[in-house]
Amino acid sequence: MTYKVADLDETTWKTNNMYDHFSRIAAQYQELRTTDLEPISFMVRKLNGLSYIKAVDVGCGDGRYNRILCRYLGDKMNLTCVDVNAAMLDVLHRNLTEDGIRNFKTMQASADDLPLPDNSHDCVFTLNAIHHFDLSKFIRESARILKNNGYLFAYTRLREQNKKNIWGRYFPGFCRKETRLYTLNQMVKTINAVPGMRVQSVEYFRYHRLSTLPELEKRVRSYHYSTFFLYPLDELEKAIDKFKKNIMRAFEDVQGIHWYDENILVVVRKGNDNVYDLA
Repeated sequence: MTYKVADLDETTWKTNNMYDHFSRIAAQYQELRTTDLEPISFMVRKLNGLSYIKAVDVGCGDGRYNRILCRYLGDKMNLTCVDVNAAMLDVLHRNLTEDGIRNFKTMQASADDLPLPDNSHDCVFTLNAIHHFDLSKFIRESARILKNNGYLFAYTRLREQNKKNIWGRYFPGFCRKETRLYTLNQMVKTINAVPGMRVQSVEYFRYHRLSTLPELEKRVRSYHYSTFFLYPLDELEKAIDKFKKNIMRAFEDVQGIHWYDENILVVVRKGNDNVYDLA
């Protein structure tokens, strides 16, 4: 069932928080979001040299990326799926179980207080979730639970990348509303400031997207990005109307709208002495 703007009155809208939002959309979250395979392939190549991988995915959501990771890495990975949202974890458990995956467990916890032992994990993943975290606290927790030479993989879009996608370019107020995203400078400096943690590399990904105007409007009304939840109802409706006009001015064929999404994968190594050069 699609969660629409019209389903909520103004009072309910104002009193709901982001936790409630993700609880509502948990069951259809995989339908709303695009799952990129390229960063998964990159991470798997990095980890292939390990015979056994004890890993944790922080901010795992409904497990859409976990399903792919488990298919690639199979029984050599033991995965703990961590999210603050109970509804997302319930959906994840069902999804992975239906896929026949057994080598995982779920844990409801926040990213800045992980109930996991010190020096216990080979790898920490966070995929399209780090903008919901206190970055410094999350990096410190990752450093605590990672073994020496362990990896942290953080897949995200940067604030500067957000300005260039279809929403940043044409949806009114999108970049102004979305203040949670980090800049690359913020990420690198915050990570390198944590003792023992160093950015090893930053990998860039660029995806060609194709959609129609009705499909894009459907994504907004289904909260494809949680950013749309930050709009009051009346403002969102006005923004949708202006967005449609912007698209019709910018594209001759609204049944074939092309654009590019950009993301990065920050690869961090605990115990690595090399410091990534921002220049």
